[in-house]
Amino acid sequence: MPISSFTHGAVDALRNIGDFASDLVEPTVRLGVTGLARSGKTVFITALVHNLMAGARMPFLDAVAHGRVLRAYLEPQPDDQVPRFDYERHMADLTASPPRWPESTRRISQLRLAIEYEPQSFWKRRLGYNRLNIDIVDYPGEWLLDLPLLRLDYRQWSEQALEQSRAASRRAIAKSALAEIDPAAPADEVVAQRLADLFKAYLRETRADNEALSTLPPGRFLMPGDLEGSPALTFAPLDAQGRESFPRGSLFAMMERRFEAYKTHVVRPFFRDHFARLDRQIVLIDVLAALNGGKPAVADLERAMTEILECFRTGSNSLWSSLFSPRIDRIVVAATKADHLHHTSHDRLEAILALLTEDAMGRARYAGAEVKPLALAAIRATKEGVAKRNGQALPCIVGYPLPGEAIGRRHFDGNEAFAIFPGDLPANPETALRHPHAQADDVRFVRFRPPDPVPLRSGGFAPFPNIRLDRALQALIGDRLT
Repeated sequence: MPISSFTHGAVDALRNIGDFASDLVEPTVRLGVTGLARSGKTVFITALVHNLMAGARMPFLDAVAHGRVLRAYLEPQPDDQVPRFDYERHMADLTASPPRWPESTRRISQLRLAIEYEPQSFWKRRLGYNRLNIDIVDYPGEWLLDLPLLRLDYRQWSEQALEQSRAASRRAIAKSALAEIDPAAPADEVVAQRLADLFKAYLRETRADNEALSTLPPGRFLMPGDLEGSPALTFAPLDAQGRESFPRGSLFAMMERRFEAYKTHVVRPFFRDHFARLDRQIVLIDVLAALNGGKPAVADLERAMTEILECFRTGSNSLWSSLFSPRIDRIVVAATKADHLHHTSHDRLEAILALLTEDAMGRARYAGAEVKPLALAAIRATKEGVAKRNGQALPCIVGYPLPGEAIGRRHFDGNEAFAIFPGDLPANPETALRHPHAQADDVRFVRFRPPDPVPLRSGGFAPFPNIRLDRALQALIGDRLT
């Protein structure tokens, strides 16, 4: 074993022992929140904190439903080296006039929420445990998609990236970005920079494509931060053309070295310092966007979810694992934007999600983790109503469509509320996944602005309406509030 690996392992073990000892004094859960593009994780965290601090009704979160939660409040950021999640700014966006969705975070951030409660457990009462800290770790889904790179070498990744670029939905975008070039040519910094720029442009265009989910690593190519321009972010896939090896000083050798540097200096530190320390995890997914994108987007999402869940260190925790190798023992995989559908389709959306992630969730359960698929809306942007068409009553959703949204020839400006019949998802989830465009004329997914905030006489704002947020919290932390 390399000495660097041993050193990292020893440091990690000492840190884990420290975390375990701290947890004995002051119980803490590290909750990871991530999501693929446009999945709503910033909104989820903001709504979670606001609902708990405002004392919202949560009938499916047992501790709240039984009146055992006394109060919830924010504590100072516990990790000095991690930026704080800007809860106050996001709340200001949601309570503005008119309200607006907060901007997505483009870096890792953290927030500590303390919950004081009346414990049910005899031992918790004896030990004086009546408070739980929830350290919410928010990180971009693009970074999560980098974790599978740890299992790949440069040649394997190049083959995978080139194969994905040949998909029908990406062929036009990739045509210029992944230009053919001789990998055995001498290493040239100008050529490397040009290829990296073209590959980054391909990733950006793919992400902007409404027909794709952009589950393509490397994630830091789209949000480089202080690594912008560094060699670790200046590489691109090359076609090895069946050759076994390339000489030192070749373009292939240069790209291979930089790919390994990316794993060493970008991916592994994220895994070691943040990801490997998580106790619980929620992964937010915009399943409706995948269904709108058709088969390529659905296949993209299914592959990404399998790779993501395989990266989690899942399983039930023992004393030994808690000390030396903590595991994520509860995972919620959530299909967001359930408010874009009538409630009669919520269970169907959940069934589609369960089928989409069936293999990946099965492996996590086999390892001993509890995994729950869930359809939710952390902030419900619509209400439900009934409209009549040709004498037939249709279940509708009512809200303010965002400017630029359209259904057929009707375009919305964001200033008027509309009743929209979104259609029904198929009762058989296999139909939705095998023929995602089959219901395109029957199902209409429109994005809405946030609901109007309701000010309270005592100050602040009433909790925003939501769909199944309390069920997500019960699955993630309910057992720690007993």
